[in-house]
Amino acid sequence: MPKKVCAPSLKNALQNSGEMMTPHAKAQPPTEIDLVRDDTLRQFLGYHLKRTSNDILADLAKTLKPFDLRMLTYTALVLIVDNPGMRQFQLADAMDVERSNLVVLLDELERRDLIVRDKVPTDRRAYALRPTLTGRKLYEKAVKAVRNHEKALLAGTDPKQINDLISLLRQIRLNLSES
Repeated sequence: MPKKVCAPSLKNALQNSGEMMTPHAKAQPPTEIDLVRDDTLRQFLGYHLKRTSNDILADLAKTLKPFDLRMLTYTALVLIVDNPGMRQFQLADAMDVERSNLVVLLDELERRDLIVRDKVPTDRRAYALRPTLTGRKLYEKAVKAVRNHEKALLAGTDPKQINDLISLLRQIRLNLSES
């Protein structure tokens, strides 16, 4: 159901704009706008990307909830399972998050016995990240659920369209990194 927005009265609009009302002008009662028009915004790719991203991420959050994972914890777990022994700074770079914020996330994964942090013998300040058996099992279940989520999300879509979209998104990111 579309959101309803109450329009300000004419009197309020005129007062806020600094215009004076004539003694004969009557204030209009508030009206409801049944449908907010976003025609101008729909001309922009970024608007569509943001709206679609919001919808996908909200739906993905529901998919990950049974595993007690959020998008960030899921991403970290997948990267650690796929890259055992990676260092914390590498994970922060791959996830594009501040290293200080990553520590809280890793604490959570470690507290749940999904990963371990091993000191790197050649660098006392560095930790190598490895999944535990529990972490690998959760990874397998969560990745399967996310695959099913994407399969449902893209049902009826031509695989070529999906590949074209991925290529387009990569090109946009490349263009942004060069600017």
